Amino acid sequence: MTSPVAASLYLARHLYSVDGRGNVIFNPENKDIQDLPVIYGFNNGGSRDCLYAVLMAEDGSVLGSHLCSHEAYMPHDLAILEGSRPDRHKTFREHYPDGYHMEFVGLSEFDGHAGLQKAIGKYKENQCLNG
Repeated sequence: MTSPVAASLYLARHLYSVDGRGNVIFNPENKDIQDLPVIYGFNNGGSRDCLYAVLMAEDGSVLGSHLCSHEAYMPHDLAILEGSRPDRHKTFREHYPDGYHMEFVGLSEFDGHAGLQKAIGKYKENQCLNG
């Protein structure tokens, strides 16, 4: 286990290292960005030092997840930020080969985020149809 001081220092270093990075936009056909589907990364809650981060396409498909000790790590660990986790983008590009853009939704924004709530609704519909 890491000490609280060490954890705070590590978090500060991480935030410094990702400062200024934009969200990933994969746009091979040079479409208007607002016409590209969204892949949401979001904090799905959990307990202290064990938060569940989820990646969900706007069509309700779950494209990945990750356990994080702090919400501030999620945009990097979920590959939302430019230059982070290129391994995850293979899955995203298979799902949306014509392009997509990434968006992170923090826990404080979760309930009021219309786009993410619509995607979650589609996820639930798909679960009912397939379950």
